[in-house]
Amino acid sequence: MDTSLSFNARKALSVQLGDAAGEEIADLIRQMARRIEELERSKVNVTPVAPDNSPVISLG
Repeated sequence: MDTSLSFNARKALSVQLGDAAGEEIADLIRQMARRIEELERSKVNVTPVAPDNSPVISLG
């Protein structure tokens, strides 16, 4: 997956927010996209050990 923004998207951010802020937002978006991709790759299905309707045993 390509996590870079298009030239037009980066230019729009720079025009609307200024160069420094636009680059900061673009960098944040790239980091978030990479993190989401990483989480999607490492996602595992969780299987419950006990059924949800099992009784709860009180120890006190």
